[in-house]
Amino acid sequence: MCTRAVGGLAHFFEDHGLPTTQISLIRLHTERIKPPRALWVPFELGRPLGVPNNTAFQKEVLLSTLKLLEEPEGPVLRDFKKDAPDSAVVDVVWACPVNLVRKEANLSTTDAMRAALKKEMVELRSWYDLALKKQQRTTVGVSGLELEQIVEFIGAFLDGIPENPRQDIAIAYTLNFAVDDLKSYYYEAAAAQPGDLLPTSRDLDGWFWEQTAAAKVLFAIKDRCLASEDKMLQLVGKLLLIPSAYNNAG
Repeated sequence: MCTRAVGGLAHFFEDHGLPTTQISLIRLHTERIKPPRALWVPFELGRPLGVPNNTAFQKEVLLSTLKLLEEPEGPVLRDFKKDAPDSAVVDVVWACPVNLVRKEANLSTTDAMRAALKKEMVELRSWYDLALKKQQRTTVGVSGLELEQIVEFIGAFLDGIPENPRQDIAIAYTLNFAVDDLKSYYYEAAAAQPGDLLPTSRDLDGWFWEQTAAAKVLFAIKDRCLASEDKMLQLVGKLLLIPSAYNNAG
């Protein structure tokens, strides 16, 4: 949930006698919302506790956040003074364990893009399975579709607007959820390689949007959505498929 929404809820809970504290990743938003108590952390978006699998550092962040409950009233905004532990690593570059060569492939036709997407999914499967075994959890599954269905459904958009495999929600929602599952599959697989060097979210984003055929497919689907008469698909294509930082990477 975004800082603004959490800050608004904090005011509501405080008005009903429940003390609150929160972590802020965007200081400007917190300064404007003025929640009762907040700890600003200098970490990248999506990582409010710093880095994965570092329980000692995460505990320190959480205890610093909870300590703000000792403040009788606010607004109180404190800064967490430490950078995330992996932010100092500059001499080692993370690389995906699977060499996907999108830039060397001919992806000029929809059939070629579809085939490349299916090939990538197969190449990444063993790494995804390894991630699932190590973590005992996955974020893949919000679409309610099997991986094979996700590939077929997303690939079908290259030729037009396909049938919706889910009858309980609009096709725009199905597409958005399927794309979320696709990206989660790629990200979890890419981050599964052994060793101490964990990819940052920027590493994963750069790899996915600049090197994979899946991203090439999503760029093409964005154009398909924008050309659709379905207003919800237009919205998905405009705002939800491609991060603004990578709009020109396709």
